[in-house]
Amino acid sequence: MKIAFFDTKPYDIHWFDGICREHGHEVKFFDYKLSEDTAILARGYDAVCIFVNDTANSAVIDILANNGVKLIALRCSGYNNIDFSAAYGKIHVVRVPSYSPSAISEYAAALLLAVNRKIPRAVGRTRNGNFNINGLIGVNLSGRTAGIIGTGKIGRLFAGICRGFNMKVIAYDPYPDVSSGIEYTTLDRLISSSDVISLHCPLTSDTHHIINKQRIQRMKDGVYIINTSRGALIDTTALIDGLKMKKIAGAGLDVYEEEEKYFFEDFSEEVITDDELMLLLSFPNVIVSSHQAFFFFF
Repeated sequence: MKIAFFDTKPYDIHWFDGICREHGHEVKFFDYKLSEDTAILARGYDAVCIFVNDTANSAVIDILANNGVKLIALRCSGYNNIDFSAAYGKIHVVRVPSYSPSAISEYAAALLLAVNRKIPRAVGRTRNGNFNINGLIGVNLSGRTAGIIGTGKIGRLFAGICRGFNMKVIAYDPYPDVSSGIEYTTLDRLISSSDVISLHCPLTSDTHHIINKQRIQRMKDGVYIINTSRGALIDTTALIDGLKMKKIAGAGLDVYEEEEKYFFEDFSEEVITDDELMLLLSFPNVIVSSHQAFFFFF
C-alpha cells in the first residue's frame, strides 16, 4: 500500500518507517495535520494514517475518497475526529481499540498522586535549594471514594489501582460491565459522593462537557479531577471557576479542550495566546501534561 502519514512526529518516523517498509508499504510522512487544506496531499495514496488532532470531517472525507484513498487508520483509540456517517460506503476506518490501557491507567494514577502530594512543586523547590515543606500537604487516598466515569479497559485498570490504594471505587457507565465487580451508580451520585473523579470515556455528543458548571457545583468540596481521555469532556471555563472557588482541590490534565494548536509542539520560545490554557498553567494545584499518557515502550 501507499500510505500518507499526517501530523508526523520524529518518534512516528522512528517506529513506523522501518515496519512499513519491511512489509512492502510505501510511506510518505507529512508534518501537516490532516484538514480540508491538506487532504489533497493524499492524492494517489491508498491509505492515510492520522492522530488525535487531525480532522476527518465530511469535507475531508470527500476529498480523500475523490482522490483514491480507501482507508483511514487512526494511530489512537479515540475517534471523535471522524465523521463516520460521511465515511460510510466511501472509506474504511480502523483504529487501535486497546491502546496501552495499562500505561494510561498508570499515568492517571501518577497524575492523582502528583497533584495531591504537590510533587512538582516540591521538586521545583529542592532544585533551587529550598527544602521547606510548607504548603506541600496532601490527603490520604486510603478510605476515600474514587468515582470513575467510563469502565472500558482503562477505567477498569484504574479501578484496580484505586483499590490498591484502599479506596472505595464507584463508577458510571451507560454500558456497565457486570462481571467486573465494580459498584455502578448514577452519574449524579458519583458526582456528589466522590473525592476523586477520573474520566475514562470517549468524547461523544453525550459526553461533551460531562463535567460542567452544574456538576462541579454538586461535587464535594476538595475534589480532585483527573482527565487522560479527551479535553472536551470538561468545560474548561467551569473547571477554572471551580479551582478559583477552591471547590476543586486539584486537577491532573493530560488533555485540554483546545489542545489542537499547542499539544505535541514546542512553544517554549513563543507567547501562548490561549488565555484559559495559561490560567490552568498558572495554578499551583493543576498539572497539565501534553497528551502523553499513551506514550510508553513495551
